[in-house]
Amino acid sequence: MNHSGSSPPAPEPGRIARRDSGTVAHRWSRWLPGLHMLREYRMAWLRHDFVAGLVLTTMLVPVGIAYAVASGLPGIYGLYATIVPLLAYALFGPSRILVLGPDSSLAAVILAVVLPLSGGDPQRAVALAGMMAIVAGAVCILAGLARLGFVTELLSKPIRYGYMNGIALTVLISQLPKFFGFSVEVDGPLRNLWAIIEAVWDGKTNWSAFMVGAATLAVILVFRNSKRVPGILIAVTAATVAVAVLDLSARAGVSVLGSLPQGLPAFAIPWIRPDDVVPVLIGGCAVALVSFADTSVLSRVYAARTRTYVDPNQEMVGLGIANLAAGLFQGFAISSSSSRTPVAEAAGAKTQLTGVVGALAVALLLVMAPDLLQDLPTSALAAVVIASAIGLIEVSDLRRIYRIQQWEFWLSIVCTIGVAVLGAIEGIGLAIVIAVIEFLWDGWRPYSAVLGRVDGIKGYHDITRYPEARLIPGLVLFRWDAPLFFANAELFHDRVLDAVAASPTPVRWLVVAAQPVTSVDVTSADMLAELDDTLHGAGIKLCVAEMKDPVKDKLKRFGLFARLGEAAFFPTIGNAVDSYLAIHPVQREAWEDEER
Repeated sequence: MNHSGSSPPAPEPGRIARRDSGTVAHRWSRWLPGLHMLREYRMAWLRHDFVAGLVLTTMLVPVGIAYAVASGLPGIYGLYATIVPLLAYALFGPSRILVLGPDSSLAAVILAVVLPLSGGDPQRAVALAGMMAIVAGAVCILAGLARLGFVTELLSKPIRYGYMNGIALTVLISQLPKFFGFSVEVDGPLRNLWAIIEAVWDGKTNWSAFMVGAATLAVILVFRNSKRVPGILIAVTAATVAVAVLDLSARAGVSVLGSLPQGLPAFAIPWIRPDDVVPVLIGGCAVALVSFADTSVLSRVYAARTRTYVDPNQEMVGLGIANLAAGLFQGFAISSSSSRTPVAEAAGAKTQLTGVVGALAVALLLVMAPDLLQDLPTSALAAVVIASAIGLIEVSDLRRIYRIQQWEFWLSIVCTIGVAVLGAIEGIGLAIVIAVIEFLWDGWRPYSAVLGRVDGIKGYHDITRYPEARLIPGLVLFRWDAPLFFANAELFHDRVLDAVAASPTPVRWLVVAAQPVTSVDVTSADMLAELDDTLHGAGIKLCVAEMKDPVKDKLKRFGLFARLGEAAFFPTIGNAVDSYLAIHPVQREAWEDEER
């Protein structure tokens, strides 16, 4: 341990610290970042990490219990899902202060699998949730080892917003019965909402439970942006004391948590029925996608703040091992926390020792004082989850997206409705399908342009944007703004022929400005061969300008480079124009070399 200094070492200004992987020590430290941090640990950080860990514990306990209940599990399992994963991530996670644990964004996904399969059996629900965590952990570990940390970037921001807004709405609706002090027996967010409205209308509300929950929610929302005032701790403690002192459980029928089992989580393989395998696999993969999407974003944010480098693939491995540990020690799927991590940071956390202290403090609570929270009202726990769900809802940036690109805004809304109507698991599938369609649509119907010469502007420009642009007689300069692949090959073929047909003079050369073309597949290569035959039959030469070398290498493998001839490829559009004018002289007043 290093005994000097009081804060993590910072790189020189303008640089981000990156871990060297050249030595044997650094190679193993890549897979065990916690041990690497321990070797560099400074005693001056110990006080900060210890205090931050104790402060963090005040949130870990109520939030962990609340999210367990929201996931359809007994509250104790939220603490089990807190202890071992924090210890695992401290060893395998690359982020200095990221806090992992049960999270509201996963509650709806877990509940969607657990609720219909468990049949009201708590132990079966625990086994299902545990196996989902193991599946999610295995997926994350394999993806991290395969260096697939980029996969979550495949979902665009509007689609992520739509999905998270749908999840937030689903979680919020699922907590309203507990908040109002009754229960409903139907499945699905919209059916739940209708049943809740009917129950309230029929006077089934437990007003004592509702008042406790409403007061708890109000306190949390008032102090939610404060780094100094622990709003959740104050609200939950006050609710617990009020219920205990006024004996609201017995007098008013307010539902409470009850005594927690004494002791620590034990290693246990969560066996499930063969019929449950498919939905658990699907749910586990969905959990992996959501948890890593959340974790990768939060990890990058705090890496930027501390000016340190966090390997996204190792982040995926660390998250996977933490989920695997949760599933094998009576927990359920976990993710990073955007509410607990800022608490740790504000309390002065320097390293993952903060999470270790928090985990040990929670464990000590279970061993020494399991009855401490027996009067905690479930309506207060519902308020904790509702407050978190409200925090997931994105409105302001969607307004900006609506102003600048309305179709992406409506994609987000469709995704939100899909999650709310179909459910969390189906909603993830819908989000992925929409993302794929969005990607294919951009490449399927890309922009293309015929280029001309504009006075006073160097280069060649879109004649639809510059109607005054002049065309070179007999030459069509055609730009295609996308990769060439099977979905747009025929469209490219048709647009090229349309450009030739629209030329005001008979065409001798057609030059494809190929700088935006980043790839060519077999289907599009065959299309180019057919296009060359068509153009050749009309006495038109097909040429290519500004094609990138990797794409040109593909054309060589496809045989197109030899077919067209090396002379048909030009490094710039200007070179292509010069070669054309050298063979087919026309007036050059507007085409001087220095103007290009």
